[in-house]
Amino acid sequence: MNFVRTKAIAKKEFKHLFRDIRMLLILLFFPVFLLGIFGYAVNFDVKNIKTTVYDSDRTELSRNFINALNSSGYFDITKFIDSDTEIRKILDKKDAQLVIVIPKNLSRDFHSNKEAKIQYLIDGVDGNTASLIQNYVTAATSSYNNKLTLIKVSKTGSKFYTPIDYQPIFWFNPELKSTKFLIPGLIVMILIVTSAVSVSLSLVREKERGTIEQVDVSPVKSGELIIGKTTPYIVLALFNAIVILVVGYILFDVEVKGSYLLLFITTSIFLFASTSLGILVSVISDSQQVAFNISTMASLLPSVILSGFIFPIDSMPWAVQIFTNLTPAKFFIEILRAIVLKGVGLQAFYLQVIYLIIFATVFLGLANLINSRKGKTS
Repeated sequence: MNFVRTKAIAKKEFKHLFRDIRMLLILLFFPVFLLGIFGYAVNFDVKNIKTTVYDSDRTELSRNFINALNSSGYFDITKFIDSDTEIRKILDKKDAQLVIVIPKNLSRDFHSNKEAKIQYLIDGVDGNTASLIQNYVTAATSSYNNKLTLIKVSKTGSKFYTPIDYQPIFWFNPELKSTKFLIPGLIVMILIVTSAVSVSLSLVREKERGTIEQVDVSPVKSGELIIGKTTPYIVLALFNAIVILVVGYILFDVEVKGSYLLLFITTSIFLFASTSLGILVSVISDSQQVAFNISTMASLLPSVILSGFIFPIDSMPWAVQIFTNLTPAKFFIEILRAIVLKGVGLQAFYLQVIYLIIFATVFLGLANLINSRKGKTS
């Protein structure tokens, strides 16, 4: 690979980018505009709450309480654990949105006419979802309390007795600010626009202007062309991501709790995956209009609707949940929220990183295969 030729192509693309002032202004200031709009205006709904139970009591009372919660229709109890050391790992990996901690002395306190305490640990990354979960556990606990109160009153005659007291605790986002949940998603949206869509338009523009033939007869190799054409947009995407993080910190007090190095590496991998999608679109498109339509339908719209950015994936039908795996934005949003909001390491999201690498490899392979066949038939 000739670095001089690659540098020359990148320099030329930077000049084209800075000549189109309107497009440059949109790419630079549109992220901040989105941040303000979505940061203050978006709300969410939730159902089918993934729930893990740590039952230290293991008595008839604790089992009845768990069954009462499960039958309420709000909770989906997916796992029972035997140690409190597993709680952190479960919440870090997002294996559960709610962890119910039942103390060892629950039944003893209840039968001693004492207030039995139960703890709810709620994933507070999505503030709206966390608030709804709190409302659900309050309603379910109150309903079960009413049943126990009737039993106790009939035996003791006491009218002011609360059998079970609950303590909700919000992890990762104690203030339940929805903006902290939104900002990682906004970063993904901006990176999609400035990588997949912009790259596909840039490469197809050469076809429309007829300059691609000049490139074909030049000593520039396809890899050098792709790297040179995509470098300006990748740099711009990284700059936009930094702007979003800075503005998010200034306006909404959202700071990166995890590793900045890990954030940079995973962002680069996502850009690699997004760019591969843009390259594939450019190969199958003959005009910028077609490229824009295809790249928008294949990247931006699925990223908004199916990535978990706005609509909780767990609340979608199972068939739609399977379909969400077709967009890399879903996995990068999970990575960003894990690094920015939870401050966890690679062990919590390594599967998402592997998926992004596979996605990029497959799409680049398809683009190369289609391009090779076009070259043979032309």
